[in-house]
Amino acid sequence: MQRNALKVLEYAKIKEQLLGHASSSLGRDEIKNLLPSADFENVVRLQEETDEAAMLLRLKGNVPLSGIFDIRAHIKRADIGGVLSPSELVQISSTIHASRQIKRFIEDLAEEDIKVPILSEKTERIIPLAKLEEAIKNAIDESGEVLDSASELLRSLRNQIRANQARVRERLEGMIRSSSAQKMLSDAIITIRNDRFVIPVKQEYRGHYGGIIHDQSSSGQTLFIEPQAIVQLNNALQDIRVKEQLEIERILADLSAQTAEFEGELRIIVEVMGSLDFIFAKARYSRQIKGSKPLMNNEGRISLYKARHPLIPIKEVVANDILLGRDFTIIVITGPNTGGKTVTLKTVGLCTLMAQSGLQIPALDGSELAVFDSVYADIGDEQSIEQSLSTFSSHMVNIVDILKKADFNSLILFDELGAGTDPQEGAALAISILDEVYKRGARVIATTHYPELKAYGYDREGVMNASVEFDVETLSPTYKLLLGVPGRSNAFEISKRLGLDEGVINAARSHVSADTNQIDKMIASLEESRRQAERDREEANDFLKQAERLHNDMQKQMADYYVHKDNLFDKAASQAVDIVEQAKEEAEKVIRDLRKMRLEKHADIKEHELIDAKKRLAGAAPDIKRSGRKTALKDQKRIFKPGDEVKVLTFDQKGTLLEKTSDNAWNVQIGILKMKVTEKDLEYLSTPKQTEKRAVTTIKGKDFHVSLELDLRGERYENALMRVEKYLDDALLAGYPRVSIIHGKGTGALRQGVQEYLKNHRSVKKIRFGDAGEGGTGVTIVEFK
Repeated sequence: MQRNALKVLEYAKIKEQLLGHASSSLGRDEIKNLLPSADFENVVRLQEETDEAAMLLRLKGNVPLSGIFDIRAHIKRADIGGVLSPSELVQISSTIHASRQIKRFIEDLAEEDIKVPILSEKTERIIPLAKLEEAIKNAIDESGEVLDSASELLRSLRNQIRANQARVRERLEGMIRSSSAQKMLSDAIITIRNDRFVIPVKQEYRGHYGGIIHDQSSSGQTLFIEPQAIVQLNNALQDIRVKEQLEIERILADLSAQTAEFEGELRIIVEVMGSLDFIFAKARYSRQIKGSKPLMNNEGRISLYKARHPLIPIKEVVANDILLGRDFTIIVITGPNTGGKTVTLKTVGLCTLMAQSGLQIPALDGSELAVFDSVYADIGDEQSIEQSLSTFSSHMVNIVDILKKADFNSLILFDELGAGTDPQEGAALAISILDEVYKRGARVIATTHYPELKAYGYDREGVMNASVEFDVETLSPTYKLLLGVPGRSNAFEISKRLGLDEGVINAARSHVSADTNQIDKMIASLEESRRQAERDREEANDFLKQAERLHNDMQKQMADYYVHKDNLFDKAASQAVDIVEQAKEEAEKVIRDLRKMRLEKHADIKEHELIDAKKRLAGAAPDIKRSGRKTALKDQKRIFKPGDEVKVLTFDQKGTLLEKTSDNAWNVQIGILKMKVTEKDLEYLSTPKQTEKRAVTTIKGKDFHVSLELDLRGERYENALMRVEKYLDDALLAGYPRVSIIHGKGTGALRQGVQEYLKNHRSVKKIRFGDAGEGGTGVTIVEFK
């Protein structure tokens, strides 16, 4: 990559932003050394690893990467026999712990069916050094202090130290509490000088206590004396402290030797952890800029959709679609200054450098970038005072260097090509330079003020004119890139808006050639047509969204209507049966009373008459069929034909046959809905006469009727199963081969219940958990027979 391109495109600022997302100095070192790669396979792998990390951040929110240190110097010292300090050993232990955490984290993803092959390959290299980590943690705490538990001898020595210190303090406290001490001591306290216990004695009483003077106050009035009575106790304490220090050094030497044994494994841990920290820093940076993974090619194609300059705040930057390398290899952007032409150049160049560095780009999903061998940029005023070069000369020095090296696999960015000299000669040079790079097959974006280059885009195949939109009403650029529309001068319109006399403007217009006026009018017409087309498209999209919402609402209402109707029917049937049962019971009671009367009073009532009456009462009960799926009586003589009016027994609705499907079913139009129905669920009604004109309305696509997903999250268990049953019927009617049921992870009860139900469903062929991109174990994919 040309160093000047990295500089003028401000690649270093991208790295500065990236540094803020690293968790350790290891990751920061990798970022500082980051440069774009020209190896296509390497770039693809870099993008894949960043995408894996970005996916994990989306699914998990964060990853365990804290506690990583650059321990390479520690490892080297241990390997050559040096003794490591407690803090160095703590850093080694912390890094081992971090490596074990991330290794376990990546391995656990397999249980959730989340596939991250590149990250898994890296963590597989980590050898968990749990024993070394445990040995260090048992000997040294997080603050770097060697623990009593590091060895039995150290524990014993420290117990002795504490006991001796207690005896020394006890003796000294007896001295400072005596009645004479109040006048001889500056303060009744015990302090420490040179690791020995002392008391503050006034200068004039220095000989009273004897012993050793260790220090004095700044005024010289107070002496810090170790009384003779405790010198032996302090000496004994110092002897134990020396033994303690020797034991600590022995413990540290032993831990350093253990560290040296795993020198190779520790270096691998450092390498892998640094790489993982760098990868997840890229992923976190992508989340910050709302980036996406670009599709990479080695054929020079650039397709950026809603691309943003990564160094401009998201709330301020204007997103643009930029296409290059398919139908045309050169874009010539014309128009006035401060319109955003240079920002467009830098957006393409910087996105290319980012993509070739393994970074995701600030553009929509589906954007595509090429891997170039070289990126060249001539942007801005590169005037060199030391070389006494003019603006034009400094540009030409850069351009000459570019033309020496550029080839078919180069991206070249020219800003204000040919500027800084006579307009006629500058335009001719610009055209000649563009011809040269076009012959070489390079991908080029150039900006210019020269109107001659507008015609260049029309005259040559493979060249596209473009401009940056300017709003004359607000006298400000909109920063929107317009491909296919050359820039035009807005001087007259701006002058008029600012209040310049109309006569002066008309006089100015007369000095402009008729051809120029005609071109400006044509460009203005193109801009207005484009704006109108965009307005029409937005309006059409709004209507489409409204229609989809209305359709979905109507479909839901129809489903609710059928459910409500069935419920009402069932309720009415149940009530009717109850009423009849009550009537039969009452009739039975009456008959019993009549028999009783006949037996008691010898009434003239015949038995067979009573039996006949009972039969008539039983026959009065209505034979009510419950709502549900009905099956038509097969009429062997009747052959259905398109256009026949039929009754769909499943919904108890009339419909019209449209066409027969390959699986011996029919597409039936029911109102505004079209659905697939088997012949056994159809009942023939009539065939319309040929003279009758019937309009059949069809709805395009089954996907408009039933959603491809059912979201059960938050549902109660019983309600969820009822919704699943209804949804499967709807999906089968819509003819879907596969659907998704979102039940979430939670406790797993809902997931298990749903899957048990699906396993026993007559129409379900296969079920499986979703892939990582489909929701993992929180989603069940259902395939129908």
